[in-house]
Amino acid sequence: MAGFVKVAKANEIAPGKGKMVEVEGKKIALFNVEGSFYAIDDTCTHRGGPLSDGVLDEKEVTCPWHGGRFDVTTGEVLGSPAPKSVARYNARVEGDDIEVEI
Repeated sequence: MAGFVKVAKANEIAPGKGKMVEVEGKKIALFNVEGSFYAIDDTCTHRGGPLSDGVLDEKEVTCPWHGGRFDVTTGEVLGSPAPKSVARYNARVEGDDIEVEI
């Protein structure tokens, strides 16, 4: 069933940081970019590294395993060795809660 699901509190993710949440069996990386929240698949398309543990530089996250780079606002791959983009999910803040559309 599609819809928005509460996944975290807004104060749990500091600006410039990420966090992994699991929703309906999917691992999703949530990122706080200057107070706006973005959600993409947490698994790098190269070797499965956890993107939520990567370094966030503005809107770009670098996989901590081998350095694949992704745009957290679109899921688009920006640099090798990652061969393809990851899925992006709509995220919103309702009160203090972050919700992701699944």
